[in-house]
Amino acid sequence: MKPTSTLASANMTSMTNADDHCIKLLSFNIQVGMASTHMHHYVTQCWKHLLPHSRSFDNLDRIADVISQFDLVALQEADGGSMRSFFINQVEYLAKKADFPHWHKQTNRNLGKFAQHSNGLLSKFKPYQIVTHKLPGLLPGRGVMEARYGTPENPLIVLMAHLALSKSARTYQFNFIGGLVNQFEHVVVMGDMNCQSNSDEMTMLLRDTNLSRPETIHNTYPSWKPVRNIDHILTTQSVKIRSVEVINETLSDHLPLAVEIQIPQAVTLQLN
Repeated sequence: MKPTSTLASANMTSMTNADDHCIKLLSFNIQVGMASTHMHHYVTQCWKHLLPHSRSFDNLDRIADVISQFDLVALQEADGGSMRSFFINQVEYLAKKADFPHWHKQTNRNLGKFAQHSNGLLSKFKPYQIVTHKLPGLLPGRGVMEARYGTPENPLIVLMAHLALSKSARTYQFNFIGGLVNQFEHVVVMGDMNCQSNSDEMTMLLRDTNLSRPETIHNTYPSWKPVRNIDHILTTQSVKIRSVEVINETLSDHLPLAVEIQIPQAVTLQLN
């Protein structure tokens, strides 16, 4: 378990409408600040996964502009501070640029000075606890971050994950996540799941938990011609999905997925 990291912020204003208890969420695989806009970039720009490039800061600043309008953001494929990111913690950088007072990173694959593969949380609300979990799989390096909001007696649980590429590994990982979900009533699961909503493993997760998905399909990958819905935001029955939107900003090989949810009145969120 790791404590949440925080940044100083004065008079933070949330997008939340206090009358209907709605908050705006975003899930975004930022591809280490790369801006892939064509399939051939996987070959011609693959060096950017290893070496620093000056334009990454321009792209991170554009990402900050997009995410700043949301209350809670889950990041995947952020670098936690290595050579390829100029030793900048990209989660912290985006938190500062987009005025998020609370942030936390979970480094799941630590390659020292060469790469720090991380999940990230940016939040305008203060979680009372952050718990990090390693996900099962043949290859290590996947994790889920659990942010707890409200009070221990009636919490809102937000689980943020980036799942494996293989179906068998994802099945084990969804089983693990399902075990976390079933401990609580008010839960959101969000991230890059690397599988579509009609996949066997996603069907299993929905069958074994109280989670549900949006009624319509929202393709997020690849960003230049989205034909696959592999980024997801799921909620338990007590958390209502008010709207879903794919944001058409090609800042990565994924498009950001945005959802507005309505949480139970009994859940009290803390801004500071």
